[in-house]
Amino acid sequence: MTSSPDETAQPTLGELARNRDLVFYLSGRFASTLAMLIQSVAVGWHIYDLTGSALALGFVGLAQFLPMVALTLPAGDIADRVDRRLIIGAATLTEAASAGALIWLTVADATTPGYFYAVLVVFGCARAVMAPAARSFVPMLVSARQLPRAIAISSSTFQVAVIAGPALGGAIYIFGPEAAYGSCAALFGLSCLTFSLIRKPQAAEEPQGPAISGVERVMAGIAFMRRTPIVLGAISLDLFAVLLGGAVALLPVFAKDILHVGPEGLGLMRSGPAIGALLVNFLIIWKPPSRHTGLWMFGCIALFGVATIVFGLSTNFLLSLGALVAMGGADMVSVYVRSTIIPLATPRVMLGRVSAVEMLFIGGSNELGEFESGVTAAWFGTVPAVIIGGLGTLGVVGLWMWLFPELRKVDRLEDVKPPEK
Repeated sequence: MTSSPDETAQPTLGELARNRDLVFYLSGRFASTLAMLIQSVAVGWHIYDLTGSALALGFVGLAQFLPMVALTLPAGDIADRVDRRLIIGAATLTEAASAGALIWLTVADATTPGYFYAVLVVFGCARAVMAPAARSFVPMLVSARQLPRAIAISSSTFQVAVIAGPALGGAIYIFGPEAAYGSCAALFGLSCLTFSLIRKPQAAEEPQGPAISGVERVMAGIAFMRRTPIVLGAISLDLFAVLLGGAVALLPVFAKDILHVGPEGLGLMRSGPAIGALLVNFLIIWKPPSRHTGLWMFGCIALFGVATIVFGLSTNFLLSLGALVAMGGADMVSVYVRSTIIPLATPRVMLGRVSAVEMLFIGGSNELGEFESGVTAAWFGTVPAVIIGGLGTLGVVGLWMWLFPELRKVDRLEDVKPPEK
């Protein structure tokens, strides 16, 4: 029997644009990501301005990482059983309240970093609860045939926000941190409204069987990942690469003390990786990698490590910005391949829990990487810390190619399927 064109043809942009729920999802994600990045630039500059300490910037990341460790796995189980729209709505309202608390601290002229860290812990809790629900949203809105292109478009939307957010954050901060935090509160509120307009319920149906506890459900997700090398390898590779290559946390130090470009330059530097990612993402939408995708991912993570070393050695703003653009472009290929492999290789009823593990590894590595960068910068100096991280990333690439040959041998993404029971 011959498959119909609808089942085999590549989905067009028009076809995806007619998916009302997908459009609202992308709009809500854009608003929340924009707010998060504006806030990240504002908080980083504000804390460094108050303390002059690279270690204090590390604690900004740690304050958001610890809630992720505690809450992400239970949140993944909840995402598989509760309407994702309700989870995301409650989380974005909490994020808006956190931005309001930062406004209050600024107006009250608070100078103790601990107060800001406390607000960031609350913000980190909201992010941890929301992340698995938001990350496992797209596979519920589109067909398997539409998924790779929908993920590429979602990544482009995300990268536009990542480019605009830091640049806007640096520009708005000129008018004071209150203006930046106020913009964040408004955008988080808009995101909450947009997600509430999605019609399709977002809770997966569990197969019929014996009732099990929440802990057992979480452990089932972890067990699936451990016995599926292609999923475990993709998630853990990005964890260690980002953990060791986390130069972004030290950008305020480079902007102020090494490159002398001020908050405007910091905003541009924070946008650099997203510019590279967006350019590469447009190439992926136009002509996605069709063969040897595993090798493409490993090669691009190695390029990420090399660009990190170049950034650490550079004392020229344009060269530093170019290295950041290269880092973002290389990382985008890895993100695309990983973000497509994991939902294709995971049964739908387990997607929230597996996404939670992924977010704990990937999202947590960003914040923990910031802490690691702050600590190594305090120990060895800012420039050596970045170089050491880049060399570590190269070492991880070589080791993971040996440990996970199944991931290295991935050829066509469309051939990836959940393992047979």
